[in-house]
Amino acid sequence: MTLPHPLGGLGEIAGDYDLLLCDVWGVIHNGRENFPAACEALTRFNQQGGHVVLISNSPRPASDVVAQLDRLDVPRASWKAFVTSGDATRAELARRAPGPAWVIGPERDWPLYQGLGLDSAHGAADAAFISVTGPVDDETETPEDYRERLAGGVARDLELICANPDRVVQRGDRLIYCGGALADLYASLGGRVTMAGKPFGPIYQLAVSEGERLLGRPVNRARVLCIGDGVATDVLGANRQGLDCLFIARGIHGDAARGPDGRLDPARAAGLLRAETTYARYAMLDLTW
Repeated sequence: MTLPHPLGGLGEIAGDYDLLLCDVWGVIHNGRENFPAACEALTRFNQQGGHVVLISNSPRPASDVVAQLDRLDVPRASWKAFVTSGDATRAELARRAPGPAWVIGPERDWPLYQGLGLDSAHGAADAAFISVTGPVDDETETPEDYRERLAGGVARDLELICANPDRVVQRGDRLIYCGGALADLYASLGGRVTMAGKPFGPIYQLAVSEGERLLGRPVNRARVLCIGDGVATDVLGANRQGLDCLFIARGIHGDAARGPDGRLDPARAAGLLRAETTYARYAMLDLTW
């Protein structure tokens, strides 16, 4: 078992990289407050000549999510570009217009569909495909609340487009279900699922393109570092792209990688990674400089 190298701070390896592809939820904020040390680390990387591209599985376009970062006082100096699963998914949805699409998700995610020319369906019976961003009420609902309805989509062999591959995300001190949990259920029922966010290729293509814009030249992939707390999304995505990864071992995993001394236990971190057949070059409990 290859253990991730424990870092005392991002500054130890910052000079080895030109571009950071950094996750958002669980790394720089928890949905209710930002993490000052993480924001400072990204800001310092930018100040020293690097470029931070935020790469999020938010199902909304990046332009819509920036307002959320501002509300949480995430400094604009901590990032230079932002791509989302919503950005990557819009291309998938546009290819399937006019649908009709059976849309499942909260009202706040509706910007995902603006300008795509999609018609709306009321359920599986009159839909051409299903589009999921997450539970309608993610504070109370679980995937099981959708089992019967999704089974109807499987029966009609409807494709499900999932705009947020995350299974869960940290909101304050709670974990809430995301679109990926509904997509997992649909697949377990025998349904067809398509996703463009992490760990899948389209969102990384967008992020690398942003990096090339910032650098003004082609990206040297050996000098790209992915940072994230989601093993099945952030770490797996980095592995599939052949990119180095810094695993933030708390986030959605809480204290599972913390040793008796309160510090990162590399063996425990490796256990979390091995559970999804992934690996990371580096690991920290929380992102700091």
